[in-house]
Amino acid sequence: MAYLAPSEFVTKMVDAGESKVFMATRDTVIRAYMAGAILALAAVFAVSVNVQTGYPIIGAALFPVGFCMLYLLGFDLLTGVFVLTPLALIDKRPGVTLRGVLRNWFLVFVGNFAGAFTVAFLMAIVFTFGFSTAPDKVGKVIAGIGEARTLGYAHYGAAGMLTLFVRGMLCNWMVSTGVVGAMISTSVTGKVVAMWMPIMVFFAMVFEHSVVNMFLFPSGLLMGGNFSIMDYMIWNEIPTVLGNLVGGLTFTGLTLYATHVRTAPKRSLHDAPVSTASVKRALS
Repeated sequence: MAYLAPSEFVTKMVDAGESKVFMATRDTVIRAYMAGAILALAAVFAVSVNVQTGYPIIGAALFPVGFCMLYLLGFDLLTGVFVLTPLALIDKRPGVTLRGVLRNWFLVFVGNFAGAFTVAFLMAIVFTFGFSTAPDKVGKVIAGIGEARTLGYAHYGAAGMLTLFVRGMLCNWMVSTGVVGAMISTSVTGKVVAMWMPIMVFFAMVFEHSVVNMFLFPSGLLMGGNFSIMDYMIWNEIPTVLGNLVGGLTFTGLTLYATHVRTAPKRSLHDAPVSTASVKRALS
């Protein structure tokens, strides 16, 4: 499973961030759209497995299949570009500006949301037989998720908002580790294994992922969930996006970049501490 050294794959991270900043608008939106759609389908799959088996850990173990597919196909998630594009700016790559980074984030957000919402609408048709019946069991569970993870946080006020933000941070710590995992190996098997592990952790721990939520909450509203669009935006999506940004960039992007690209000066032999025993040996 051909493994790349950290100094090599972190350089690939910076290169990838630079290429995304300069990507054409059409390509950025299409890739983001497909990423949002595939991840949404994976979320439907995981929830369906949870309902069928009664064991959420099984859904968590299978959910990464969507993440692996979208990254092997070269599509982009907002959580990934939150980590990669700022590194190209910090590395002072020619032509990379803050405006270019923000443009990329905006386009990927729009594409991810459009893709996730498309799947939400299509699955709503499936869950309700074309809106002719009440939602089936999976649809009802999704509606309940929307209520629990908006009104549930709102019930605790500022403490709920803090909890939501921290869950967003922890989520993208793991998800961005999965993004990096795709760069650690040059083989498909190696990439899948490296991506699978942290993605399973995030889903099993019920952390908050902004793109998964772009499917879950609009889908919950379509299923008749008892919460509003403003509840969704204020008590989930916006804090989750901010938490994803801080967590991924801080815990994954900057830590890897600081210690594998801009490393601290190495100690020379002259700087090594001299023991008393070595001095005695030198004088004898």
